[in-house]
Amino acid sequence: MNPKSKYKKSKLPFVLVNMAMTADAKIATANRTIPSFTSGRDQEHLLDLRATADAVMAGARTVDAGPINLGPGPAKYRRRRLKRGLAEYNLRVIVSRSGSVNPGAEIFRHRFSPIIILTTHHAGANRLKQLRRLADVVKICGRKEINFGIALRWLRKQWGVKRLLCEGGGELNDALFRAGLVAELHLTISAKIFGGRHAPTIVDGRGFNHLANPEQFRLESFRWINEELFTVFRQD
Repeated sequence: MNPKSKYKKSKLPFVLVNMAMTADAKIATANRTIPSFTSGRDQEHLLDLRATADAVMAGARTVDAGPINLGPGPAKYRRRRLKRGLAEYNLRVIVSRSGSVNPGAEIFRHRFSPIIILTTHHAGANRLKQLRRLADVVKICGRKEINFGIALRWLRKQWGVKRLLCEGGGELNDALFRAGLVAELHLTISAKIFGGRHAPTIVDGRGFNHLANPEQFRLESFRWINEELFTVFRQD
């Protein structure tokens, strides 16, 4: 079955994960002081992908890490969106199980498109109240853990999200992979080594407990540009 047909029939968005990592599979240093380490070409690739998506999603810690607004970027990318029949500005989705979101994060300074926060009852009344001041919509999707199947079906039904781009971090990616919701992985590999047993990777969190359980992907394409390898993996 065509992967796109599968997600259309299940009423789920087609989920892409886009990440960059070092040659030793790290997405930041152990102290997380280097959130960005790839080239300008990788940044262009990120904006190219955003220009194909109805919504862009990231975890709260990723949004807190730097000047990130999850928007489509310069006018040329917005024109590409319009040519594809998409809204000029994509929907923006922040994920926080505990409701811990930095109210001073860059994303909240840019109101060009709706911001949705996905969270749980575990956030508590005070944090939920704060989140509702920050975001256009706060959606509770579980008691202690976010049920991403429910969350993504809601995004498609209520907001028309057919194509959802996830930009990490590792724990959010882990939850999506374990739920079997990721259709495509775009992975940029940089010729750098960070090391560090506590340095984050593209998939942190609980992970899979048995060799027979992991999601299976196939390498669809790759290209080497200067010191970076751009790869695309698709779900079998």
